Amino acid sequence: MMPEAHLSGESCAVCEGCCTRLEGIGVRLNGNAVLHDVNFHTHCGELTVIIGPNGAGKTTLLRAILGEIPCSGRLHFTRADGTPAAGRPRVGYVPQRLDLDRTAPVRVLDLFAAALSRRPVWLGVSRHWREATCRALAMVEAESLCDAPLGALSAGQLQRVLVALALHPLPQLLMLDEPLAGMDRAGTELFYRLLSQLRLKHDLGILLVSHDLSAAAQVADRMILLNRTILADGAPEAVLASPPFRRLFGLDLVPPQTLAPVAAQRMARLHHSGLATIRHKGAP
Repeated sequence: MMPEAHLSGESCAVCEGCCTRLEGIGVRLNGNAVLHDVNFHTHCGELTVIIGPNGAGKTTLLRAILGEIPCSGRLHFTRADGTPAAGRPRVGYVPQRLDLDRTAPVRVLDLFAAALSRRPVWLGVSRHWREATCRALAMVEAESLCDAPLGALSAGQLQRVLVALALHPLPQLLMLDEPLAGMDRAGTELFYRLLSQLRLKHDLGILLVSHDLSAAAQVADRMILLNRTILADGAPEAVLASPPFRRLFGLDLVPPQTLAPVAAQRMARLHHSGLATIRHKGAP
């Protein structure tokens, strides 16, 4: 099944190389179809934002890609030379929330050591893992947080720490489930800037679930409207103006006069990065 609206708009920025493809993905939970006929692909270097109403299946889709829940259909990864890669793509994941005991004496360094090393944290953290943690945190401009208590981190700081953890080892696809919850405007802008830098520097494919439509539209190369299946797929300004979007969210949610600035801001960003002339050609 094709999306109700496959929208071109301006071209998406892609590396024209490796590609993660979902074909006919469906999920049934307790006998109910939560997702059906989900088909799309995302390239390395492409930031794709998934939007949709509550209960649309956005988190379920990410969990299906991770292999946490059974699904029908096929997920596969194609290398830059067009040959299929063996097995599943390497995926980094930042969850919607992380339940923490904020009174526990656990540092950011301890979290990394527990997640990545086989050595029990109570035996101490080696110099190797301290250096590896600092390098990972530096990727998200958070190296100063290495010895910070987890419970003392702000929402934005914690999300940057989780992104750094998801980037070790460097994945082929990074997925983030509503990572901006609880962030202020400054934190949101910093977080989006870091994501844009990461995808450009490391040719990283990024899937991000967001309810922040206006901010997401300014940084996304591509937007997918999901409501149990894909209803619209294309450039953000085209998806936000599509009939399926307006039916789901209402005509007044995204006024037409806001769409041109969104397109202009996105294209200015792509020109600045040197990617504006690269054209989305589909999966290899």
